[in-house]
Amino acid sequence: MGKYHAEEKRYEKMKYVCSGHSGLLLPAISLGLWHNFGDGSDEEAMKALLFAAFDHGITHFDLANNYGPDNGSAERNLGKILRENFLPYRDELVISTKAGYTMWPGPYGDYGSRKYLLASLDQSLARLGLPYVDIFYHHRMDPSTPLEETMGALATAVHSGKALYAGLSNYDGPTLRKAAEILDGLQVPFIINQNRYSIFDRRIEENGLLEETRKLHKGLICFSPLAQGLLSDRYLHGIPEDSRMVTDPRFLKKDALTPKRLRQIAALNDIAEQRGQTLAEMALSWDLSHEGVTSVLIGASKPSQILDNVKALNNIVFSERELNAIDEIASGVTE
Repeated sequence: MGKYHAEEKRYEKMKYVCSGHSGLLLPAISLGLWHNFGDGSDEEAMKALLFAAFDHGITHFDLANNYGPDNGSAERNLGKILRENFLPYRDELVISTKAGYTMWPGPYGDYGSRKYLLASLDQSLARLGLPYVDIFYHHRMDPSTPLEETMGALATAVHSGKALYAGLSNYDGPTLRKAAEILDGLQVPFIINQNRYSIFDRRIEENGLLEETRKLHKGLICFSPLAQGLLSDRYLHGIPEDSRMVTDPRFLKKDALTPKRLRQIAALNDIAEQRGQTLAEMALSWDLSHEGVTSVLIGASKPSQILDNVKALNNIVFSERELNAIDEIASGVTE
């Protein structure tokens, strides 16, 4: 590839939504670098994904310290591509990273201590080659560290200028409320939550996170909106040989595709076809149709998947009949 020049009309192709009551506009579709940006990935393929995303108005690239494999490699690879291709566009990008899962051996490389979070952020900035990230998340709740300590570390990250905004990931509703109270008292711009949410995974409805997000006027960005690819047409007729179940079964195993799940996927696909959408498009639209959802995080292995996902923005309005039918299928009521 030659020198990258961004598509001039990129901002005409995307919808942007304020994250909660903040002034930060995020694209309705963001690109997650959980998969396909580790050390085993081809650099030209990584660049093609990032270029396709930005050319279609996807300004938000989401990482974590442990994305790879190996840990840190996604940040390092993105950092190289940023330096070589995106420097003129840095102020048009939102770069986020997280700390909270195991990153290095020993007692200081996991969970939510002040020592871990601030050391991890320094390491992430070094790998990315950036003086700051736009959003720094605590990646998961810590049952042993006082919440005040973890939130204090996020406050230090922001007040030091190493992050512009704070975020929380994988929190439940009650803990979110307590954390928000602490962060507000510390005058930290906590603006966003990142949680798993899809037609097949309603945990944030059950644990109160979705409701608290709305009450507190915080943003919500949803990861795994396609349920690791189950909410697509890839599995309508079984398991393709190049699917994640075959190539990387760590997070999506073959036993997830039960006969019941296959029937649900087929029934949902019928509704999508009636809406003039693919199942993947409808799954993204379903997330975005919910009040309080700011953005959905997609992953991709090729640029065409990004372009297909952007089409979800063409129809994010659902009738009550469609929503009821989707709920019945997902809950198994129609079985």
